[in-house]
Amino acid sequence: MLKGFLQLLLLAALAGFGPGMAAAQAQTAPKYLTADPENNPKAPAGLAELTIPSHGSRLAAFLYTARGPQLHPTLILLHGFPGNERNLDLAQSVRRTGWNVLYFDYRGSWGSEGEFSFHNCVEDVTSVVAFCKKQAQALRIDTTQLALFGHSMGGWVGLKALPQLPEIRKAVILSPWDIYATAAGMAKDEPRAAFDKYADGLFMLRKASGNALMAPVLADAKAFQLNADGTALSKKQLVFLDENRRNEAWIKAIGAANKASFRYEVWNTDHPFSNKRIALTKTVIAFLNK
Repeated sequence: MLKGFLQLLLLAALAGFGPGMAAAQAQTAPKYLTADPENNPKAPAGLAELTIPSHGSRLAAFLYTARGPQLHPTLILLHGFPGNERNLDLAQSVRRTGWNVLYFDYRGSWGSEGEFSFHNCVEDVTSVVAFCKKQAQALRIDTTQLALFGHSMGGWVGLKALPQLPEIRKAVILSPWDIYATAAGMAKDEPRAAFDKYADGLFMLRKASGNALMAPVLADAKAFQLNADGTALSKKQLVFLDENRRNEAWIKAIGAANKASFRYEVWNTDHPFSNKRIALTKTVIAFLNK
C-alpha cells in the first residue's frame, strides 16, 4: 500500500514538473525572446531599404525599424570577412526591445559599389554614421544613442572607427580578427599562399587579389595594430566576447586603459558563437540598455 502511494506521489510531482515548470521557465525568459510586441498602426515596426553614400560609392543597406513614432536608439552591425554571418537573429531581438538595427555591406562587398579594402571598411562606418545623422528624423534615429556591434573583421573595423566617432559610446566586439597578427604570422610562403587562394575565391568581394588585400597591412603596421589603441578607446564602453584567448594580450591592454566600462569574456563556443545565440542576445541587450 505504502509503495503504491509513493508511486502516486511521484507521478503527481512529475506531472506538475512538466508543463507547470515549463510554463514557469517561459515566464521568466525575457519578453523579447518569447513574445512579439503589439502592433502600432501609426508607426509599426518595419524594414527600410537604404542606399548609403560612401566616398563616391553606394552601400547596400537596410534598417530594422522599431515600432513607435519616437526617435529610437540604433545599433549598427559590422559584418566579418567576407560576411556570411550577419547576426540578424540578434538584430530582430534587439529591435523588439525598442532599438533600430542597421545592417550594411562595405564597399566592394555583397553588391555594394567600390573597391573592398580594410581601410575602406573603416571609412564606410563613418559614412554610415553620417548618414544616420542626416536622416535621423526620417528614419526615427536617436543619434545620441548609437552603438556598434562588430563580428570578426567587423570587430577590428569597429575598434578602428570608434576613435573617429565621438557620438558613439558603446560597442560589442565579438570574436575580433587581429588582421595585423594574421599578416605578421604569414612569414612562410605556404600560409600566405593559402590565404591568397582563399581570398581570391571570395567572389562577393571586389578586390584586385588576396595578396593586394594584405599588402598594406605590414606596410602600415601602426594603422592595423590594436595593442596601442587603449588610449584612443579609453572613454568608450566596451564588451569583448571571444571563443579563445588568442586576442587576450591586446584586449587586456585596451581594458587597462579604459575609464568608462570594460568587459572581456571567453566563451566555450565557435567563431560565430553558434551554440550561444540566446546567451549572446541577452548579453548584448543588457549592455545596450544599461
